[in-house]
Amino acid sequence: MVLVVGGPQYRVGSHRQFVLLARCLADAGIPVLRFDYRGMGDSGGTLRSFEAIHDDIAAACDLLCEHVGHVRGIVLWGLCDAASANAFYAADGVDERILGQVALNPWVRTPEGEAEAYVKHYYWNRLASGEFWRKLLSGRTNPVASAKDFVRKLVKSRRHVGSDSGEAHETLPEKLCDAQLAFSGRTLLILSGQDLTAREYDARVSENAAWSAWLGSERVTLHRLGDADHTFSSERWRNQVNRWTRDWIDSLSAVE
Repeated sequence: MVLVVGGPQYRVGSHRQFVLLARCLADAGIPVLRFDYRGMGDSGGTLRSFEAIHDDIAAACDLLCEHVGHVRGIVLWGLCDAASANAFYAADGVDERILGQVALNPWVRTPEGEAEAYVKHYYWNRLASGEFWRKLLSGRTNPVASAKDFVRKLVKSRRHVGSDSGEAHETLPEKLCDAQLAFSGRTLLILSGQDLTAREYDARVSENAAWSAWLGSERVTLHRLGDADHTFSSERWRNQVNRWTRDWIDSLSAVE
């Protein structure tokens, strides 16, 4: 497995997540390479977008094969924008070693999608929260400022995607949809229940019939961790992700 790090982040991971995952997989006999792509962590070079790290992923795959030997296939693992970067790399089909992907809370952020997620999953939940009303009644919350922020997000979520010039631009969700559908291998998808990035991804998939069909196909194994945050910050959440990853790779190896 090649663990691709999203940014801004480096190969240890939040809460040492990537180190602990690698150790779990290594104990199960699965070779793992964690690395910092150029401009991140301990790697030199110019920082680049997650959409422009194809060469870095390829170099990491080459290095893993060189050091391990007799590699039958490679699984790419990524959280957030690294999950999207992996999908773009695998969709090219140039690297036939890629048999599968593990994607956690894939990044499909657009200004409109972010605003919509805030309106649907943050503000309404906040209004239902007893803590919000206690703060409001105690004067610790400014209702005018909160209302203005809500209206701003609501208006933003209603804007049309695209430029005033009328030119067609493929959005990040469209790019990720095309990439995930184009990949012929298997995908393990893990989504956090308490994460706006995961909610945005869910929303975009639900709007596209082909994408929804892919999500429900045999090519995809979907796990949801309802109380987890974006980086799976508790030991229980990290351990669950580790087990799901290990077991899925084992099942993939058995098929291959």
